[in-house]
Amino acid sequence: MVILRRIFKSPFGPLYDEGGLSQSLRRSLRFIILGNLFGNIFFNMTQGSALTGFAGVLGANDFVFGVLMAIPLFGTLMQLPAAMIVSRAGKRKKFMMTYGVIARASWIVVGLVPYFVPIAPHWLRLWSVIFLVGISSLGGSFINVCFTPWLADLVPLHIRGRWISCRDRIISLIGVGVGIGTAAILDFMPGYNGYAVVFILGGVLGVADMLCFLGADETPMAKADDTKLIPVMKQACKDKRFFSFMMFWTAWAFATNFGGAFVMRYALGPMRLSFLEATLTGQVAAAVITVFVISGWGRVMDRYGSKPVLMISCFMGCLTPAILLFASPGVAVVFLLFNVIGATFWSAFNLAAVNMSMSCSPTDRRAAYIALFSCVTNLFGAFFGVLLGGAVLEWLPILLPPISTGGLPDQYKIVFILSIILRLLAVFLLIPKLQNDRESSIHELAADLKEWLKDLKSKRPRLRLRRF
Repeated sequence: MVILRRIFKSPFGPLYDEGGLSQSLRRSLRFIILGNLFGNIFFNMTQGSALTGFAGVLGANDFVFGVLMAIPLFGTLMQLPAAMIVSRAGKRKKFMMTYGVIARASWIVVGLVPYFVPIAPHWLRLWSVIFLVGISSLGGSFINVCFTPWLADLVPLHIRGRWISCRDRIISLIGVGVGIGTAAILDFMPGYNGYAVVFILGGVLGVADMLCFLGADETPMAKADDTKLIPVMKQACKDKRFFSFMMFWTAWAFATNFGGAFVMRYALGPMRLSFLEATLTGQVAAAVITVFVISGWGRVMDRYGSKPVLMISCFMGCLTPAILLFASPGVAVVFLLFNVIGATFWSAFNLAAVNMSMSCSPTDRRAAYIALFSCVTNLFGAFFGVLLGGAVLEWLPILLPPISTGGLPDQYKIVFILSIILRLLAVFLLIPKLQNDRESSIHELAADLKEWLKDLKSKRPRLRLRRF
């Protein structure tokens, strides 16, 4: 019995003991983790290769595909009024679950579109999907403005990085099996039937995510002096720490989505990878790497703060798209290398971004600040990045000489090069202006890393050659 308890012992136990969390709070966090697991399965099944392939079957070109990817980002504009409504009502749980269920259930209807929407005119099914994705994003706005401030109130700052990294490690493990299963369904059930199974099952599990929050206790919201939209926006823009981070993340979101939103389309299209190949070398490989590295990043962030982690990880994130410049049809190893290296650092700057967005926002206006942050970064960053990237991909074949005549590389690789340049500009121009949430700096992290490497080298046993 003792052995079984050790095997199945919760990895969060020591963190909860360190943070002094009560039993009721621990119970709430268990339900939240379970909900996050279902939510991650929902995202893995409905986004990525499934949505990319579905758009292709429905006849979307690069620009319309960009619109499909950008619509959920445009829907985040609803987060500002959502934050005001939630702040005035003081009931995060009610709003999050009500609109969250609507947002997730919309994907069940997405899977059924080919069966109840007529085939003519040819654009009707595609734009019906885009409309439903937009409805889902509007409902999802309430999830973001409710969940993130709620989580910030529950998990103490000094253990938050390790808690999030531990949660993400478990989620990544589950994502490995989900990714393989989704790819298998799409490969072995061609046509609309495979997509219907994936989206309907994903939507059901997304609803289960929201229902898990029935078991989580709602913490009292700190009442703000003013819950009007314009005054809160003005105050947020005057907050130098918050505003600087918001401007960086907007630029970073634009740069990464300019090319990153089309990577899976590139893998399934010009690279000619199957769903299973793209999933194994993409989502699954990234999830496995995340499991191994994210706990280390969480410890580093709790010790040195978010800014050093952000600087290192974003700089490496600037260089990873260069790997795709060596891609060729049927060669999956390039896509594997891109995702393995990318996941090593992508998990780190996502972790730092979540933690910094919470620490930069005041407790009494956290919902409004996070809503403003999400609106600005998603609209002016990710939305326009995806939209412009799709437009460039659609126009480049017209403006550039054909490949067969010895012209420039294909349009996807040109977009990846432009994305690298934009990322580097965001990192070197904007990250130095950010304030860290710890007293440590990137120089201290670099010095400690140098000492660690020196100790590792000195303790390494020397190889002795045996003479015969």
